[in-house]
Amino acid sequence: MQPPVKENFLVINKQRRHTIENGRLRRFLLSLAPALGLGERAFSVVFVTDEKMRQLNRDYRGFDKSTDVLSFPGEEKYLGDILISSETAYNQSRKSSTLSFETNVRRLILHGLLHLLGYDHETDNGEMRTIERRLRRRFQC
Repeated sequence: MQPPVKENFLVINKQRRHTIENGRLRRFLLSLAPALGLGERAFSVVFVTDEKMRQLNRDYRGFDKSTDVLSFPGEEKYLGDILISSETAYNQSRKSSTLSFETNVRRLILHGLLHLLGYDHETDNGEMRTIERRLRRRFQC
């Protein structure tokens, strides 16, 4: 019998507009975390409303609009927090002919985790984009 896999993450749903499939999301995170080499480092995924995301984006980045994902780095063994606007993620998936809400949420989590690991697509000459594409194919997101 295999020992239980330790969950080094927390999923918090602070919105009620869109259903979050907790079981499937946890299975995804349990497979993604070791692939990224997170080890013992913990992180949180928090689902929020567009209104809350707009406030955070304005307060921390100076952009007075909602966005799909924000990452806030932690310290030491706590990798940090990934905040996802479920409304924006849902609207993005509605506009896509190939992207479901669940797949988009996975994609945003992956993107947020890469930021928490120190990647920055705005300054790294495509390194993050390359890694993200490879992992999207691997994890079908």
